[in-house]
Amino acid sequence: MGLYAKYVIPRITHLLCSAKQIGRQREKVVPRAEGRVLEVGIGSGLNLPFYAAGKVQHLWGLDPSKEAWVLAQQAVAQAEFDVEFIESTAEDIPLDNGSADSVVVTYTLCSIPAILPALGEMRRVLKPGGWLIFCEHGSAPDEAVRRWQNRLNPIWKRLSGGCNLNVPIPSLLERAGFKIGAMDAMYMPGWKPASFNYWGTAISP
Repeated sequence: MGLYAKYVIPRITHLLCSAKQIGRQREKVVPRAEGRVLEVGIGSGLNLPFYAAGKVQHLWGLDPSKEAWVLAQQAVAQAEFDVEFIESTAEDIPLDNGSADSVVVTYTLCSIPAILPALGEMRRVLKPGGWLIFCEHGSAPDEAVRRWQNRLNPIWKRLSGGCNLNVPIPSLLERAGFKIGAMDAMYMPGWKPASFNYWGTAISP
């Protein structure tokens, strides 16, 4: 990993993902988590203020970047529940089968190199009937926008530390064996190739 990806990208990501409209998206989904929660891609801890403290028993925050985790320390100190950092990738989650009551993933699937194996790991650590709670940007419904996503993605991916513009979120969840329980989608304000959001819940049968 180069110095740019290791030290600069976490700070750029923290800044961009601190935008008010993204905070409003987090507010729609994160409070649904309960019990033993695994957050995949916790990064700089931007979701932490949105958890319902009375519903969360323990939170595992998984991320491969210790540098991003350093930025989360203020939010961790203010959390009203135990937060345990796990330095690992989503493709190899070091938790036992059925460990988590809820799994939370926000603005993370776009940057996971092997999404289907990672989603398989999330299913594995979820208890039967547990909920995957998600909010992600991804492939747009409009053909013209999708064409731009596909054209720009190779350059965007290099500049953004691995983020992909054109991830087909619903179909990937279903291919991984999740059943989508509820989902909304819309364009958020901003640059259309990066602004189409999917959010909701999917159950692990």
